[in-house]
Amino acid sequence: MFQLEEIEAIKQLKYKYFRCLDRKDWEGVAETLSEDAVASYDSGKYDFQGRDAIMDFLKGALGNRGIVSQHHGHHPEIEVGDDGRARGVWYLEDYVIFLASNTGIRGAAFYTDEYRKEDGRWKICSTGYERTYEELVSRESVQHTRTMFDEAE
Repeated sequence: MFQLEEIEAIKQLKYKYFRCLDRKDWEGVAETLSEDAVASYDSGKYDFQGRDAIMDFLKGALGNRGIVSQHHGHHPEIEVGDDGRARGVWYLEDYVIFLASNTGIRGAAFYTDEYRKEDGRWKICSTGYERTYEELVSRESVQHTRTMFDEAE
């Protein structure tokens, strides 16, 4: 039973990462990462060492309120070791909308994460994904009506 509780805690951690990313809750995203976390997004196209560098990238890439994102992580395969470490693979489906140009990027990828327990809580210490596909989408026939960020301005 202990193993299942650890796996569920890691699932909740990754869900928080995605939720906070899409809500632009940068403090919440930072809480999911260890201080020495590393990231290798898009098959190593974007590599970062340390939580601060990862957060600077994420804020720069998605921080604009005219950029709306949707990240779905599912089908996790999580292995928990006896040493306070774990490894996980997640299937990602994402869609990023650029309101100013009325375009979007849609894609899928496999995330590979490493986790470490710090002070009794799981943290992501290594993360990254390899794309299975990515496509640029014209949203010419789509009319933007609102986002959760419209009222915050």
